[in-house]
Amino acid sequence: MADKTKDAVGRREFLRTFGAGASVAAMAAAATTVAGPAEARESRQEARKARYQANSPHVQAFYRTNRY
Repeated sequence: MADKTKDAVGRREFLRTFGAGASVAAMAAAATTVAGPAEARESRQEARKARYQANSPHVQAFYRTNRY
């Protein structure tokens, strides 16, 4: 019985260590992606242009497939 307890404690320690290592690795990966180059903002003309086109094929397909 004592061997099972010792084994369970060792397994728990391994899982704690593994979990801590995984969280540190995830934070390191997130830090490298955040520090990437900044993207240029849209120009005023780009921001004001019309994007929705009611007669475009994908909008018409949406309405055709979702009629109630």
